[in-house]
Amino acid sequence: MAKGVKPRVKVPKTASAGEMVTLKTLISHKMESGQRKDSDGNKIPRSIINRFTCAFNGKTVVDVEMLPAISTNPYFQFDAVIPEAGEFHFTWYDDDGSVYETKKSVKMA
Repeated sequence: MAKGVKPRVKVPKTASAGEMVTLKTLISHKMESGQRKDSDGNKIPRSIINRFTCAFNGKTVVDVEMLPAISTNPYFQFDAVIPEAGEFHFTWYDDDGSVYETKKSVKMA
């Protein structure tokens, strides 16, 4: 598991049924390509966020596959329609097998 990884999301606390809202996500992640070496000359293992998913009440909203050229601290902004009160589940997957998750609830206005 990479050190210092912190997922952050911005989701409205309330929304009207059928309202389209903007979601913002950022994960603090160093992203290591596997090409560099440490001070002892050993390769630093590859550690890249390779997939991001977002689901609302168990239904997929977005599923993104990321390739090695993705930037450090990947940021995503996207829109979603809120059909009902519920919970967003955000998940980031790392090459090293680590999974980072966070959840945010939305209430009806």
